[in-house]
Amino acid sequence: MKNSKLLPVGLTGSLLMALCCFTPALVLLLGALGLSTFVGWWLDLILFPAMAIFMAIAAYGFYQRKRASERAAAEAEND
Repeated sequence: MKNSKLLPVGLTGSLLMALCCFTPALVLLLGALGLSTFVGWWLDLILFPAMAIFMAIAAYGFYQRKRASERAAAEAEND
């Protein structure tokens, strides 16, 4: 994955996982689709780690963006 896509993917995934974890959005969606048997105590066992992974991707994207801007500033200073 390109560094320019890390931040949007991480932020979008984090927001989606937070929406599913902290609101009944996923419960309502699965219930409307007739898949309410998949809503159980184990749902959080999947959503919380997924949210942590997306947050890590977003943090890495922020780090890469900061590092690139510092590198560009250093190159501009040397010219």
